[in-house]
Amino acid sequence: MNRSQTNIVVQVQPNTKRNEVLGFEDGVLHIRIAESPVRGKANRELIDFLGRLIGVSKASITIEKGLTSRRKVIAIQGLNRAQILERLGAESLK
Repeated sequence: MNRSQTNIVVQVQPNTKRNEVLGFEDGVLHIRIAESPVRGKANRELIDFLGRLIGVSKASITIEKGLTSRRKVIAIQGLNRAQILERLGAESLK
């Protein structure tokens, strides 16, 4: 089965009080993550948080670029860009 993959650019702000989506600006999704970036904690929390928001398993989300950067390219399996944006909008960008 050929599953589609969609890449989105995410700007992460780690070490915040809570996880939250701030919105889109110039095609970049801005997210705050409560975990610190030490030993990949913020990356794992980002994947978990995004999975819950858009309703996909953690295994469907990978960080393609930017493991140690605040700006990351995230690959999401099984959804197209419109579906991802719709789910993010419905859940968190009101």
